[in-house]
Amino acid sequence: MIGVICTDEQLAKLLEQLRGAQWVALDTEADSLHSYPEKLCLIQVCTEAGAWLVDPLSDLRLEKFFALLRKHELIMHGADYDLRLLRKHQQFVPSRVFDTMLAARLLGHRKFGLGDLVKHYLGITLEKGPQKANWAKRPLTPRMERYALGDVEYLKPLSARLKHELELKGRLGWLEESCARLVADCARTNSVNADSAWRIKGSARLNRRGLAVLRELWLWREKEALAANKPPYFILSHELLIAIAAAAADSRRVQHLVPGRFSYRRKDALLKAVQRALALPPEQQPEPVRPESTPLSERERARFDELKRRRDARAAQLGIEPSLIASRQTLVRLAQSWHQHAAKLMSWQRELLC
Repeated sequence: MIGVICTDEQLAKLLEQLRGAQWVALDTEADSLHSYPEKLCLIQVCTEAGAWLVDPLSDLRLEKFFALLRKHELIMHGADYDLRLLRKHQQFVPSRVFDTMLAARLLGHRKFGLGDLVKHYLGITLEKGPQKANWAKRPLTPRMERYALGDVEYLKPLSARLKHELELKGRLGWLEESCARLVADCARTNSVNADSAWRIKGSARLNRRGLAVLRELWLWREKEALAANKPPYFILSHELLIAIAAAAADSRRVQHLVPGRFSYRRKDALLKAVQRALALPPEQQPEPVRPESTPLSERERARFDELKRRRDARAAQLGIEPSLIASRQTLVRLAQSWHQHAAKLMSWQRELLC
């Protein structure tokens, strides 16, 4: 390891190692707790030749780096967030992944954090490092570098142990299909509907006036977060957004709900956002969202109960979480129309439910 790779000369040496690598483990770090929008701040890579830290914030030309990564199955842990981060910031989607967290869950592990699994399988205790550190700061401290490297250095031996157990239990195909689904899901462009982003948990109980206030507060919070370069929840929590919207909709005072730490300017801007929403005519207020599914009929309820009984029995027999086979919402949809929704399941999930 040569420290953080931040020049094309250093990167060229890593590319040589990647060209001949038998396997590649990968992880990332972002600054989502410290800035808005977040940045991809570090890429950790490990092969049989060693481990490296790549700095995507430096002026590196990473096209060849990602082209080489695409030729490998990438060993990752809890890959969902990392893949979405790489897709968003580098337009990178791997060809294949081996997700050690998914593997552990399919084996029935209830403690599937990387530290738990490394301790269980390899007998090694990972250093509890600075998970909440600001990874955009440079230079990285030696402790941050050690922590970042620890996220990839043990993934290969861990994956080998997990793969062996999956093969013994006949579940390796489950993991392969699950990882392929994960890659496909992360490859899709995330197009956020402007009319749905602000409809957060709790918004369903608001009337149209309340929804108008919530929408305006959401837009206000986005502007404040961008201006302050802080995550939106640092400005105001989801819970307070809902509480203020509900109070304003009922013509109750909201000043006491505004955090005392707010400056006069920020408090004034929030209250003006509330007033703008309340001044909207009814036809400009948002419509409540209708529930996605209608209540189950008596026949559908019977099918749901049977599917749930079958799912829970198979999960108990296999020692895995029932939700891995199908979530409750999935069972509801299957009860309403098996033929329409069963095709969306992975083949191993369908087999366990049949």
